[in-house]
Amino acid sequence: MTSYIDQLLHQLHEQRGSDLHLASENAPMVRVLGELHPLPFAPCSTPEILAVLQAIASPAQHEHFLQTGDIDFAYEIPELARYRVNFYKENRGVAAAFREIPQQVQTVYDLGIPTQLQNLALLPKGLVLITGPTGSGKSTTLAALIAHANAVRPDHIITIEDPIEFIHRSQRCLINQREVGRDTSSFASALRAALREDPDILLVGEMRDKETIALALEAAETGNLVFATLHTISAAKTVDRIIEVFSAEEQPQVRSSLSESIQAIISQTLFKRADGTGRLPALEVLLATPPVRNLIRENKTFQLPNVLQTSRNIGMCTLDDDIERLLRAHLILPQQAMNHAQNKARIRDCIATLAEGKQS
Repeated sequence: MTSYIDQLLHQLHEQRGSDLHLASENAPMVRVLGELHPLPFAPCSTPEILAVLQAIASPAQHEHFLQTGDIDFAYEIPELARYRVNFYKENRGVAAAFREIPQQVQTVYDLGIPTQLQNLALLPKGLVLITGPTGSGKSTTLAALIAHANAVRPDHIITIEDPIEFIHRSQRCLINQREVGRDTSSFASALRAALREDPDILLVGEMRDKETIALALEAAETGNLVFATLHTISAAKTVDRIIEVFSAEEQPQVRSSLSESIQAIISQTLFKRADGTGRLPALEVLLATPPVRNLIRENKTFQLPNVLQTSRNIGMCTLDDDIERLLRAHLILPQQAMNHAQNKARIRDCIATLAEGKQS
């Protein structure tokens, strides 16, 4: 069945799609520019999808799926791409999702990451969080920042991922990439071990539980630069999510630790380009200035949006700021802007202004 799945993944690649979906009783589907489209293949059956799993997974991974009902791992087609793979049981049988990971890591320049955000990769220590919903490009942004550090710093980078997505080759840095389930039992155990492995930079694929968050904060406080992701949609909600993982008794200490270690929170949302040639992110950027640290320490995160709005001169911005920038540059469509805007009245006014200017 490897020839079957490879054929589908070649179709995904040729269409410049991001994801391939297999589901029992349905034709294979690909996501292109955020929208799902069926491929001209017969519907999959559960035995066929299970045969794909058995062909591309290790015996241990196959057994894990049979016992738990889902499994994550990586699959690679040489000279084409790597794929983050998830198989899962569902109502009609079995389904699978393949996310394409390009072999070539995009640079900070390819992605248009501003210089002030590029410089986050050069910090000596602290915590940098990249947040956003699933499929918002967090891994791509993180990979670009790690590649930037790799190109200019003579340091040791350890990544902890589930599974490993972008493959980095050591340049000025020594890079060790560890995969949860293959090289280590969990994010937390790998982080605990990493503190004894002489790292300068740590990448944590996801801060998904209390222990991992506590260890990431500890690593950032003790002199490491830590990059990590969270599935949150704004800077303020990111801070709240981290704090709320801990008990009420622990929260004051965690707020203090976070206020000291945080360097930046970048929340991103992907938009389809207006010309249909690809996708690009809108960013909300929170930088850890003294007022920001003080608001986190004093549990006044509800005031962080005000800081974002009054600190544009030093590079901060709200999501709506960046959506408006993309709208005025005619890079995204009005309906998409409205769908993702937090202050819809503001974006509606911007759209109306642009329409009036176009008519005149």
